[in-house]
Amino acid sequence: MIWCLQPGPWIPPEGNFAQLKQRQSIQGKNTAHLARAAGSVSIAVFFSRILGLIREQVLAGLFGAGTSMDAFVVAFRIPNLLRDLFAEGALSSAFVAVFTEYDEKRSREETWRLVNNVLATLTVIVSLIVVLGITFSGSLVRLMAPDFAQIQGKLGLTQQMTVIMFPFLLLVSISSLLMGILNTKGYFFVPSLASSCFNLGSIVVGVGLAFLVPRWGYPAIEGMAIGTLAGGLSQIGIQVPLLMRQGFRLRPLIDLADPGLRRIGRLILPAIIGLSATQINIFINTNFASRCPEGSVAWLNYAFRLVQFPIGLFGVAISIAALPMVARQATERDYKVLGDTLASSLTMAFALTIPAATGLWVLARPIVGLVFEHGHFSGLDTYMTAQALKFYSIGLMAYAGVKIVVPVFYALDDTRWPVIGSFVAVVVNLCIVSLTLHILQHRAIALSTSSTMIIDFLLLATVLYKKIGGYPVTRVLISCIKISLASAIMGILVWWIQAHILGSGTWLSATRLFLSMSLGIVSYGALIYAFRLEEVKDIVKKIRQR
Repeated sequence: MIWCLQPGPWIPPEGNFAQLKQRQSIQGKNTAHLARAAGSVSIAVFFSRILGLIREQVLAGLFGAGTSMDAFVVAFRIPNLLRDLFAEGALSSAFVAVFTEYDEKRSREETWRLVNNVLATLTVIVSLIVVLGITFSGSLVRLMAPDFAQIQGKLGLTQQMTVIMFPFLLLVSISSLLMGILNTKGYFFVPSLASSCFNLGSIVVGVGLAFLVPRWGYPAIEGMAIGTLAGGLSQIGIQVPLLMRQGFRLRPLIDLADPGLRRIGRLILPAIIGLSATQINIFINTNFASRCPEGSVAWLNYAFRLVQFPIGLFGVAISIAALPMVARQATERDYKVLGDTLASSLTMAFALTIPAATGLWVLARPIVGLVFEHGHFSGLDTYMTAQALKFYSIGLMAYAGVKIVVPVFYALDDTRWPVIGSFVAVVVNLCIVSLTLHILQHRAIALSTSSTMIIDFLLLATVLYKKIGGYPVTRVLISCIKISLASAIMGILVWWIQAHILGSGTWLSATRLFLSMSLGIVSYGALIYAFRLEEVKDIVKKIRQR
Protein backbone atom coordinates (compact mmCIF):
# COMPACT_ATOMS: atom_id res chain seq x y z
CA MET A 1 0.00 0.00 0.00
CA ILE A 2 1.32 3.49 -0.95
CA TRP A 3 0.70 6.44 1.34
CA CYS A 4 0.25 9.96 -0.03
CA LEU A 5 3.12 12.22 1.10
CA GLN A 6 1.11 15.18 2.31
CA PRO A 7 1.47 17.20 5.50
CA GLY A 8 -0.66 16.00 8.37
CA PRO A 9 -0.75 13.28 10.97
CA TRP A 10 -0.09 9.68 9.98
CA ILE A 11 -3.24 7.57 10.18
CA PRO A 12 -2.78 3.80 10.42
CA PRO A 13 -4.92 1.40 8.42
CA GLU A 14 -8.38 0.93 9.88
CA GLY A 15 -7.72 -2.66 11.05
CA ASN A 16 -4.49 -1.72 12.78
CA PHE A 17 -6.10 1.32 14.37
CA ALA A 18 -8.94 -0.83 15.72
CA GLN A 19 -6.46 -3.37 17.09
CA LEU A 20 -4.45 -0.57 18.69
CA LYS A 21 -7.55 0.89 20.36
CA GLN A 22 -8.64 -2.55 21.52
CA ARG A 23 -5.20 -3.27 22.97
CA GLN A 24 -5.15 0.12 24.74
CA SER A 25 -8.62 -0.58 26.12
CA ILE A 26 -7.54 -4.00 27.41
CA GLN A 27 -4.37 -2.48 28.86
CA GLY A 28 -6.39 0.20 30.64
CA LYS A 29 -8.83 -2.37 32.04
CA ASN A 30 -6.00 -4.66 33.17
CA THR A 31 -4.21 -1.73 34.81
CA ALA A 32 -7.38 -0.69 36.63
CA HIS A 33 -8.15 -4.28 37.68
CA LEU A 34 -4.56 -4.78 38.79
CA ALA A 35 -4.59 -1.51 40.74
CA ARG A 36 -7.92 -2.40 42.38
CA ALA A 37 -6.74 -5.88 43.42
CA ALA A 38 -3.32 -4.59 44.49
CA GLY A 39 -5.03 -1.81 46.46
CA SER A 40 -7.13 -4.38 48.31
CA VAL A 41 -4.01 -6.41 49.11
CA SER A 42 -2.09 -3.27 50.07
CA ILE A 43 -4.70 -2.27 52.65
CA ALA A 44 -4.51 -5.70 54.26
CA VAL A 45 -0.71 -5.77 54.04
CA PHE A 46 -0.59 -2.26 55.55
CA PHE A 47 -2.38 -3.51 58.67
CA SER A 48 -0.06 -6.51 58.74
CA ARG A 49 3.08 -4.41 58.46
CA ILE A 50 1.86 -2.01 61.16
CA LEU A 51 1.24 -4.95 63.48
CA GLY A 52 4.61 -6.36 62.40
CA LEU A 53 6.32 -3.12 63.40
CA ILE A 54 4.49 -3.19 66.73
CA ARG A 55 5.74 -6.75 67.20
CA GLU A 56 9.30 -5.64 66.47
CA GLN A 57 8.87 -2.65 68.80
CA VAL A 58 7.80 -5.03 71.56
CA LEU A 59 10.82 -7.25 70.91
CA ALA A 60 13.15 -4.24 70.81
CA GLY A 61 11.74 -2.78 74.01
CA LEU A 62 11.81 -6.06 75.93
CA PHE A 63 15.03 -7.57 74.62
CA GLY A 64 16.99 -4.84 72.77
CA ALA A 65 19.63 -6.14 70.34
CA GLY A 66 21.66 -8.44 72.56
CA THR A 67 22.04 -12.17 73.13
CA SER A 68 18.34 -13.07 73.48
CA MET A 69 17.33 -11.22 70.33
CA ASP A 70 20.21 -12.61 68.26
CA ALA A 71 19.18 -16.12 69.39
CA PHE A 72 15.50 -15.50 68.55
CA VAL A 73 16.29 -14.15 65.06
CA VAL A 74 18.48 -17.12 64.13
CA ALA A 75 16.03 -19.66 65.60
CA PHE A 76 13.11 -18.17 63.66
CA ARG A 77 15.21 -17.87 60.52
CA ILE A 78 15.86 -21.62 60.33
CA PRO A 79 12.21 -22.66 59.64
CA ASN A 80 11.79 -19.47 57.61
CA LEU A 81 14.52 -20.64 55.24
CA LEU A 82 12.26 -23.56 54.35
CA ARG A 83 9.13 -21.38 54.44
CA ASP A 84 10.03 -19.73 51.13
CA LEU A 85 10.59 -23.16 49.58
CA PHE A 86 7.38 -24.87 50.73
CA ALA A 87 5.07 -21.91 51.25
CA GLU A 88 5.18 -18.40 49.87
CA GLY A 89 7.65 -18.99 47.04
CA ALA A 90 7.69 -22.19 45.03
CA LEU A 91 4.40 -23.69 46.25
CA SER A 92 2.28 -20.56 45.70
CA SER A 93 3.47 -19.93 42.15
CA ALA A 94 3.34 -23.59 41.06
CA PHE A 95 -0.02 -24.31 42.68
CA VAL A 96 -1.75 -21.15 41.37
CA ALA A 97 -0.62 -21.90 37.81
CA VAL A 98 -2.16 -25.41 37.90
CA PHE A 99 -5.20 -24.52 40.01
CA THR A 100 -6.10 -21.68 37.60
CA GLU A 101 -6.15 -24.12 34.68
CA TYR A 102 -8.28 -26.61 36.64
CA ASP A 103 -10.66 -23.89 37.77
CA GLU A 104 -11.23 -22.77 34.17
CA LYS A 105 -11.17 -26.06 32.25
CA ARG A 106 -12.04 -28.88 34.67
CA SER A 107 -15.12 -29.78 36.67
CA ARG A 108 -15.74 -28.52 40.20
CA GLU A 109 -15.22 -32.04 41.61
CA GLU A 110 -11.85 -32.45 39.86
CA THR A 111 -10.70 -29.03 41.08
CA TRP A 112 -11.51 -29.65 44.75
CA ARG A 113 -10.06 -33.16 44.50
CA LEU A 114 -6.77 -31.61 43.38
CA VAL A 115 -6.86 -29.24 46.36
CA ASN A 116 -7.42 -32.10 48.84
CA ASN A 117 -4.65 -34.15 47.22
CA VAL A 118 -2.16 -31.28 47.35
CA LEU A 119 -3.13 -30.39 50.92
CA ALA A 120 -2.69 -33.95 52.21
CA THR A 121 0.58 -34.54 50.35
CA LEU A 122 1.97 -31.21 51.51
CA THR A 123 1.03 -31.95 55.14
CA VAL A 124 2.80 -35.32 55.12
CA ILE A 125 5.98 -34.04 53.44
CA VAL A 126 6.34 -30.89 55.54
CA SER A 127 5.55 -32.79 58.79
CA LEU A 128 8.45 -35.14 58.06
CA ILE A 129 10.72 -32.13 57.47
CA VAL A 130 9.58 -30.60 60.77
CA VAL A 131 10.42 -33.82 62.65
CA LEU A 132 13.87 -33.93 61.02
CA GLY A 133 14.44 -30.25 61.78
CA ILE A 134 13.61 -30.71 65.47
CA THR A 135 15.81 -33.83 65.66
CA PHE A 136 18.85 -32.09 64.17
CA SER A 137 18.19 -28.62 65.58
CA GLY A 138 21.54 -28.50 67.40
CA SER A 139 23.52 -29.19 64.23
CA LEU A 140 21.46 -26.66 62.27
CA VAL A 141 22.16 -23.91 64.81
CA ARG A 142 25.90 -24.66 64.89
CA LEU A 143 25.95 -24.57 61.09
CA MET A 144 23.99 -21.33 60.88
CA ALA A 145 25.74 -19.38 63.66
CA PRO A 146 28.93 -21.15 64.78
CA ASP A 147 30.28 -18.13 66.66
CA PHE A 148 27.31 -18.21 69.06
CA ALA A 149 29.22 -20.94 70.93
CA GLN A 150 31.67 -18.28 72.13
CA ILE A 151 28.98 -16.71 74.35
CA GLN A 152 27.80 -18.84 77.24
CA GLY A 153 24.24 -20.10 76.89
CA LYS A 154 23.59 -18.45 73.52
CA LEU A 155 23.85 -21.62 71.43
CA GLY A 156 21.62 -23.63 73.76
CA LEU A 157 18.97 -20.88 73.86
CA THR A 158 18.93 -20.69 70.07
CA GLN A 159 18.55 -24.47 69.77
CA GLN A 160 15.65 -24.58 72.25
CA MET A 161 13.74 -21.86 70.38
CA THR A 162 14.42 -23.61 67.06
CA VAL A 163 12.69 -26.72 68.46
CA ILE A 164 9.71 -24.61 69.59
CA MET A 165 9.29 -22.70 66.31
CA PHE A 166 9.96 -25.41 63.72
CA PRO A 167 6.25 -26.49 63.48
CA PHE A 168 5.54 -22.96 62.22
CA LEU A 169 6.76 -24.25 58.83
CA LEU A 170 3.75 -26.59 58.51
CA LEU A 171 1.28 -23.91 59.60
CA VAL A 172 2.53 -21.29 57.16
CA SER A 173 2.68 -23.83 54.30
CA ILE A 174 -1.01 -24.69 54.74
CA SER A 175 -1.88 -21.00 55.06
CA SER A 176 -0.05 -20.21 51.81
CA LEU A 177 -1.95 -22.94 49.96
CA LEU A 178 -5.30 -21.58 51.17
CA MET A 179 -4.24 -18.07 50.12
CA GLY A 180 -3.42 -19.29 46.59
CA ILE A 181 -6.89 -20.84 46.24
CA LEU A 182 -8.70 -17.71 47.43
CA ASN A 183 -6.56 -15.38 45.27
CA THR A 184 -7.42 -17.43 42.18
CA LYS A 185 -11.10 -17.17 43.13
CA GLY A 186 -10.73 -13.38 43.21
CA TYR A 187 -10.46 -12.89 46.97
CA PHE A 188 -7.44 -10.85 48.04
CA PHE A 189 -8.31 -8.88 51.17
CA VAL A 190 -9.08 -11.66 53.65
CA PRO A 191 -6.11 -13.89 52.65
CA SER A 192 -3.80 -10.90 52.94
CA LEU A 193 -5.13 -10.27 56.45
CA ALA A 194 -3.70 -13.66 57.44
CA SER A 195 -0.30 -12.14 58.17
CA SER A 196 -2.03 -9.53 60.36
CA CYS A 197 -3.49 -12.40 62.38
CA PHE A 198 -0.01 -13.88 62.67
CA ASN A 199 1.42 -10.65 64.05
CA LEU A 200 -1.53 -10.10 66.38
CA GLY A 201 -1.38 -13.67 67.71
CA SER A 202 2.39 -13.40 68.15
CA ILE A 203 2.06 -10.16 70.11
CA VAL A 204 -0.85 -11.13 72.38
CA VAL A 205 0.19 -14.71 73.15
CA GLY A 206 3.94 -14.04 72.96
CA VAL A 207 3.98 -11.04 75.29
CA GLY A 208 1.64 -12.75 77.75
CA LEU A 209 3.88 -15.81 77.90
CA ALA A 210 7.06 -13.68 78.01
CA PHE A 211 5.88 -12.42 81.42
CA LEU A 212 4.68 -15.86 82.59
CA VAL A 213 7.38 -18.37 81.58
CA PRO A 214 10.18 -16.82 83.72
CA ARG A 215 8.11 -17.86 86.77
CA TRP A 216 8.56 -21.46 85.63
CA GLY A 217 12.29 -21.08 85.07
CA TYR A 218 12.32 -20.45 81.33
CA PRO A 219 13.81 -17.41 79.51
CA ALA A 220 11.21 -14.74 78.63
CA ILE A 221 12.18 -14.83 74.94
CA GLU A 222 10.86 -18.41 74.72
CA GLY A 223 7.38 -17.01 75.38
CA MET A 224 7.70 -15.02 72.15
CA ALA A 225 8.77 -18.21 70.38
CA ILE A 226 5.58 -19.98 71.46
CA GLY A 227 3.63 -16.91 70.33
CA THR A 228 4.79 -17.49 66.74
CA LEU A 229 2.95 -20.83 66.71
CA ALA A 230 -0.25 -19.14 67.92
CA GLY A 231 0.17 -16.62 65.12
CA GLY A 232 0.63 -19.41 62.57
CA LEU A 233 -2.61 -21.11 63.65
CA SER A 234 -4.54 -17.85 63.37
CA GLN A 235 -3.29 -17.42 59.77
CA ILE A 236 -5.12 -20.61 58.84
CA GLY A 237 -8.19 -19.88 60.95
CA ILE A 238 -9.10 -16.59 59.25
CA GLN A 239 -9.11 -18.15 55.76
CA VAL A 240 -11.02 -21.38 56.40
CA PRO A 241 -14.58 -19.86 56.63
CA LEU A 242 -14.22 -18.07 53.28
CA LEU A 243 -12.80 -21.22 51.68
CA MET A 244 -15.74 -23.27 52.93
CA ARG A 245 -18.14 -20.76 51.39
CA GLN A 246 -16.47 -21.43 48.03
CA GLY A 247 -17.54 -25.07 48.31
CA PHE A 248 -14.38 -26.67 49.69
CA ARG A 249 -14.83 -29.70 51.94
CA LEU A 250 -11.89 -31.44 53.56
CA ARG A 251 -11.59 -34.98 52.16
CA PRO A 252 -7.94 -35.97 52.61
CA LEU A 253 -6.45 -38.23 49.98
CA ILE A 254 -3.01 -38.90 48.57
CA ASP A 255 -2.85 -39.86 44.90
CA LEU A 256 0.72 -39.53 43.68
CA ALA A 257 -0.36 -40.53 40.16
CA ASP A 258 -2.71 -37.54 39.82
CA PRO A 259 -1.67 -35.49 36.73
CA GLY A 260 -2.31 -32.15 38.46
CA LEU A 261 -0.19 -33.11 41.47
CA ARG A 262 2.57 -34.34 39.19
CA ARG A 263 2.52 -31.11 37.21
CA ILE A 264 2.81 -29.10 40.42
CA GLY A 265 5.71 -31.34 41.36
CA ARG A 266 7.42 -30.70 38.02
CA LEU A 267 7.05 -26.96 38.56
CA ILE A 268 7.92 -26.89 42.23
CA LEU A 269 11.07 -29.03 42.21
CA PRO A 270 13.12 -26.72 39.94
CA ALA A 271 11.62 -23.75 41.79
CA ILE A 272 12.79 -25.23 45.10
CA ILE A 273 16.26 -25.66 43.63
CA GLY A 274 16.20 -22.02 42.50
CA LEU A 275 14.87 -20.72 45.80
CA SER A 276 17.38 -22.85 47.66
CA ALA A 277 19.99 -20.50 46.25
CA THR A 278 18.21 -17.61 47.97
CA GLN A 279 18.22 -19.58 51.21
CA ILE A 280 21.93 -20.30 50.73
CA ASN A 281 22.40 -16.53 50.51
CA ILE A 282 20.48 -16.05 53.76
CA PHE A 283 22.54 -18.79 55.38
CA ILE A 284 25.79 -17.18 54.17
CA ASN A 285 24.69 -13.76 55.41
CA THR A 286 23.59 -15.07 58.81
CA ASN A 287 26.87 -16.93 59.17
CA PHE A 288 28.85 -13.78 58.36
CA ALA A 289 26.65 -11.63 60.62
CA SER A 290 27.32 -13.95 63.56
CA ARG A 291 31.03 -13.08 63.16
CA CYS A 292 30.33 -9.34 63.45
CA PRO A 293 30.00 -7.48 66.79
CA GLU A 294 27.30 -8.54 69.27
CA GLY A 295 23.90 -7.34 68.08
CA SER A 296 24.70 -7.39 64.34
CA VAL A 297 22.16 -10.16 63.60
CA ALA A 298 19.47 -8.16 65.40
CA TRP A 299 20.44 -4.84 63.70
CA LEU A 300 20.11 -6.45 60.28
CA ASN A 301 16.82 -8.08 61.28
CA TYR A 302 15.26 -4.82 62.52
CA ALA A 303 16.42 -2.99 59.37
CA PHE A 304 15.07 -5.68 57.07
CA ARG A 305 11.74 -5.62 58.91
CA LEU A 306 11.46 -1.93 58.09
CA VAL A 307 12.38 -2.39 54.43
CA GLN A 308 9.84 -5.22 54.22
CA PHE A 309 7.11 -2.67 54.90
CA PRO A 310 7.22 -1.12 51.39
CA ILE A 311 8.16 -4.47 49.82
CA GLY A 312 5.02 -6.08 51.21
CA LEU A 313 2.84 -3.03 50.74
CA PHE A 314 3.80 -2.53 47.09
CA GLY A 315 5.92 -5.30 45.56
CA VAL A 316 4.24 -8.32 47.13
CA ALA A 317 0.76 -6.76 46.86
CA ILE A 318 1.13 -6.16 43.12
CA SER A 319 2.67 -9.60 42.63
CA ILE A 320 -0.24 -11.32 44.43
CA ALA A 321 -2.78 -9.29 42.46
CA ALA A 322 -1.06 -9.93 39.11
CA LEU A 323 -0.41 -13.67 39.54
CA PRO A 324 -3.93 -15.00 38.68
CA MET A 325 -4.15 -12.57 35.72
CA VAL A 326 -0.70 -13.53 34.45
CA ALA A 327 -1.46 -17.25 34.88
CA ARG A 328 -4.66 -16.87 32.84
CA GLN A 329 -2.93 -14.93 30.06
CA ALA A 330 -0.08 -17.44 29.97
CA THR A 331 -2.58 -20.32 29.72
CA GLU A 332 -4.24 -18.56 26.77
CA ARG A 333 -0.79 -17.78 25.23
CA ASP A 334 -1.85 -14.14 24.91
CA TYR A 335 1.71 -12.75 25.08
CA LYS A 336 0.89 -9.23 23.88
CA VAL A 337 -1.55 -8.65 26.72
CA LEU A 338 0.78 -10.52 29.10
CA GLY A 339 3.57 -8.10 28.16
CA ASP A 340 1.32 -5.11 28.83
CA THR A 341 0.27 -6.55 32.20
CA LEU A 342 3.92 -7.12 33.12
CA ALA A 343 4.90 -3.58 32.10
CA SER A 344 2.01 -2.09 34.09
CA SER A 345 2.87 -4.23 37.13
CA LEU A 346 6.54 -3.20 37.04
CA THR A 347 5.71 0.46 36.51
CA MET A 348 3.28 0.52 39.43
CA ALA A 349 5.80 -1.28 41.64
CA PHE A 350 8.61 1.14 40.68
CA ALA A 351 6.31 4.15 41.12
CA LEU A 352 5.89 3.11 44.74
CA THR A 353 9.23 1.52 45.67
CA ILE A 354 11.65 4.11 44.21
CA PRO A 355 10.23 6.98 46.30
CA ALA A 356 9.97 4.61 49.28
CA ALA A 357 13.68 3.77 48.92
CA THR A 358 14.53 7.46 48.68
CA GLY A 359 12.54 8.18 51.82
CA LEU A 360 14.13 5.30 53.73
CA TRP A 361 17.63 6.52 52.82
CA VAL A 362 16.96 10.13 53.86
CA LEU A 363 14.90 9.29 56.95
CA ALA A 364 16.64 6.10 58.07
CA ARG A 365 17.84 7.35 61.46
CA PRO A 366 14.67 9.21 62.56
CA ILE A 367 12.49 6.28 61.49
CA VAL A 368 14.55 3.71 63.38
CA GLY A 369 14.79 5.99 66.41
CA LEU A 370 11.07 6.64 66.57
CA VAL A 371 10.05 3.01 66.00
CA PHE A 372 12.62 1.12 68.06
CA GLU A 373 14.57 3.36 70.47
CA HIS A 374 12.69 2.41 73.62
CA GLY A 375 13.48 0.23 76.63
CA HIS A 376 16.63 -1.81 76.01
CA PHE A 377 17.15 -0.47 72.46
CA SER A 378 19.98 2.08 72.70
CA GLY A 379 21.15 5.03 70.59
CA LEU A 380 23.98 2.86 69.23
CA ASP A 381 21.42 0.25 68.17
CA THR A 382 19.50 3.00 66.37
CA TYR A 383 22.59 4.18 64.47
CA MET A 384 23.68 0.68 63.46
CA THR A 385 20.18 -0.36 62.37
CA ALA A 386 19.77 2.85 60.34
CA GLN A 387 23.05 2.18 58.52
CA ALA A 388 21.83 -1.28 57.52
CA LEU A 389 18.45 0.17 56.46
CA LYS A 390 20.13 2.60 54.05
CA PHE A 391 21.98 -0.18 52.27
CA TYR A 392 18.89 -2.41 52.15
CA SER A 393 16.88 0.41 50.56
CA ILE A 394 19.17 0.46 47.51
CA GLY A 395 17.71 -2.82 46.25
CA LEU A 396 14.08 -2.12 47.13
CA MET A 397 12.82 -1.64 43.55
CA ALA A 398 14.73 -4.73 42.35
CA TYR A 399 13.25 -6.82 45.17
CA ALA A 400 9.74 -5.80 44.10
CA GLY A 401 10.65 -6.43 40.46
CA VAL A 402 11.82 -9.99 41.17
CA LYS A 403 8.59 -10.68 43.09
CA ILE A 404 6.66 -9.72 39.93
CA VAL A 405 8.86 -11.30 37.24
CA VAL A 406 9.50 -14.76 38.76
CA PRO A 407 5.79 -15.82 38.86
CA VAL A 408 5.57 -15.01 35.12
CA PHE A 409 8.24 -17.64 34.46
CA TYR A 410 6.29 -20.15 36.57
CA ALA A 411 3.09 -19.33 34.67
CA LEU A 412 4.97 -20.06 31.43
CA ASP A 413 6.18 -23.41 32.86
CA ASP A 414 9.79 -22.20 32.81
CA THR A 415 11.67 -22.56 36.09
CA ARG A 416 15.14 -22.86 34.57
CA TRP A 417 15.97 -19.15 34.43
CA PRO A 418 14.85 -18.29 37.97
CA VAL A 419 17.14 -21.14 39.09
CA ILE A 420 20.07 -19.76 37.09
CA GLY A 421 19.44 -16.24 38.38
CA SER A 422 19.36 -17.43 41.97
CA PHE A 423 22.67 -19.26 41.73
CA VAL A 424 24.31 -16.30 40.00
CA ALA A 425 23.12 -14.25 42.98
CA VAL A 426 24.81 -16.71 45.39
CA VAL A 427 28.18 -16.24 43.70
CA VAL A 428 27.83 -12.44 43.57
CA ASN A 429 26.68 -12.30 47.20
CA LEU A 430 29.61 -14.39 48.43
CA CYS A 431 32.10 -12.22 46.52
CA ILE A 432 30.68 -8.89 47.74
CA VAL A 433 30.40 -9.95 51.39
CA SER A 434 33.89 -11.46 51.42
CA LEU A 435 35.42 -8.31 49.91
CA THR A 436 33.60 -5.73 52.05
CA LEU A 437 32.88 -7.38 55.43
CA HIS A 438 36.10 -6.22 57.10
CA ILE A 439 35.42 -2.62 56.02
CA LEU A 440 31.65 -2.29 56.34
CA GLN A 441 30.92 -5.03 58.94
CA HIS A 442 27.14 -5.71 59.08
CA ARG A 443 26.53 -3.02 56.42
CA ALA A 444 28.30 -5.27 53.91
CA ILE A 445 25.53 -7.86 54.23
CA ALA A 446 22.80 -5.30 53.53
CA LEU A 447 24.76 -3.92 50.55
CA SER A 448 25.33 -7.40 49.15
CA THR A 449 21.63 -8.30 49.49
CA SER A 450 20.65 -5.23 47.48
CA SER A 451 23.32 -5.78 44.83
CA THR A 452 22.37 -9.41 44.22
CA MET A 453 18.70 -8.48 43.90
CA ILE A 454 19.50 -5.87 41.26
CA ILE A 455 21.58 -8.33 39.23
CA ASP A 456 18.95 -11.07 39.55
CA PHE A 457 16.16 -8.74 38.40
CA LEU A 458 18.08 -7.41 35.39
CA LEU A 459 18.94 -10.94 34.27
CA LEU A 460 15.38 -12.26 34.59
CA ALA A 461 13.78 -9.19 33.00
CA THR A 462 16.12 -9.49 29.99
CA VAL A 463 15.45 -13.21 29.50
CA LEU A 464 11.69 -12.72 29.87
CA TYR A 465 11.77 -9.98 27.22
CA LYS A 466 13.16 -12.47 24.72
CA LYS A 467 10.95 -15.33 25.89
CA ILE A 468 7.58 -13.64 25.29
CA GLY A 469 8.63 -11.75 22.17
CA GLY A 470 9.12 -8.44 23.91
CA TYR A 471 7.14 -6.16 26.19
CA PRO A 472 6.93 -2.32 26.36
CA VAL A 473 10.37 -1.91 27.96
CA THR A 474 10.75 1.63 26.56
CA ARG A 475 7.57 2.66 28.35
CA VAL A 476 8.92 1.16 31.58
CA LEU A 477 12.28 2.95 31.21
CA ILE A 478 10.67 6.32 30.48
CA SER A 479 8.40 5.83 33.47
CA CYS A 480 11.44 5.00 35.63
CA ILE A 481 13.14 8.25 34.59
CA LYS A 482 10.04 10.25 35.54
CA ILE A 483 9.69 8.36 38.82
CA SER A 484 13.38 8.81 39.70
CA LEU A 485 13.28 12.56 38.97
CA ALA A 486 10.15 13.02 41.08
CA SER A 487 11.71 10.91 43.87
CA ALA A 488 14.93 12.96 43.83
CA ILE A 489 13.01 16.23 44.20
CA MET A 490 10.93 14.69 46.96
CA GLY A 491 14.10 13.49 48.73
CA ILE A 492 15.61 17.00 48.69
CA LEU A 493 12.43 18.50 50.17
CA VAL A 494 12.31 15.84 52.90
CA TRP A 495 16.00 16.37 53.74
CA TRP A 496 15.43 20.16 53.94
CA ILE A 497 12.64 19.75 56.49
CA GLN A 498 14.75 17.39 58.62
CA ALA A 499 17.65 19.86 58.53
CA HIS A 500 15.64 22.97 59.42
CA ILE A 501 13.26 21.77 62.16
CA LEU A 502 15.64 21.47 65.08
CA GLY A 503 15.13 20.10 68.57
CA SER A 504 14.91 16.81 70.40
CA GLY A 505 12.31 14.77 72.23
CA THR A 506 9.94 12.03 71.12
CA TRP A 507 7.01 14.29 70.23
CA LEU A 508 9.12 16.77 68.26
CA SER A 509 10.87 13.92 66.43
CA ALA A 510 7.51 12.35 65.59
CA THR A 511 6.13 15.70 64.37
CA ARG A 512 9.20 16.36 62.24
CA LEU A 513 9.02 12.89 60.73
CA PHE A 514 5.28 13.21 60.09
CA LEU A 515 5.73 16.58 58.34
CA SER A 516 8.62 15.26 56.28
CA MET A 517 6.71 12.19 55.13
CA SER A 518 3.52 14.15 54.45
CA LEU A 519 5.33 16.74 52.34
CA GLY A 520 7.19 13.94 50.57
CA ILE A 521 4.02 12.02 49.68
CA VAL A 522 2.12 15.13 48.51
CA SER A 523 5.01 16.53 46.48
CA TYR A 524 5.78 13.17 44.87
CA GLY A 525 2.11 12.57 44.02
CA ALA A 526 1.82 16.00 42.42
CA LEU A 527 5.05 15.56 40.45
CA ILE A 528 4.25 12.09 39.17
CA TYR A 529 0.81 13.25 38.04
CA ALA A 530 2.35 16.29 36.34
CA PHE A 531 4.82 13.98 34.56
CA ARG A 532 1.79 12.13 33.11
CA LEU A 533 2.69 8.58 34.10
CA GLU A 534 0.38 6.30 32.07
CA GLU A 535 -0.58 3.95 34.93
CA VAL A 536 -1.43 6.91 37.17
CA LYS A 537 -3.60 8.40 34.41
CA ASP A 538 -5.51 5.12 34.01
CA ILE A 539 -6.11 4.80 37.74
CA VAL A 540 -7.21 8.45 38.13
CA LYS A 541 -9.53 8.05 35.13
CA LYS A 542 -11.22 5.03 36.72
CA ILE A 543 -11.57 6.85 40.03
CA ARG A 544 -13.23 9.81 38.28
CA GLN A 545 -15.62 7.46 36.43
CA ARG A 546 -16.70 5.99 39.77
